[in-house]
Amino acid sequence: MKIVLDRARCEGHGLCEEAAPDLMHLDDDGELVIDREEITEAELAAANAAVRVCPVAALRIE
Repeated sequence: MKIVLDRARCEGHGLCEEAAPDLMHLDDDGELVIDREEITEAELAAANAAVRVCPVAALRIE
């Protein structure tokens, strides 16, 4: 499984970073950076939480 970011939709709210800080972060310019696209089963709950809290639906898991 992997986390996919639709960069065009992302507005840099940072809610996903709060939900999954081990998987993603906002850089100094407020742009979301996915630290690891490939996720393990152990990381799936955090990744799903990040997807759910995004107010512009810029994240998905494939």
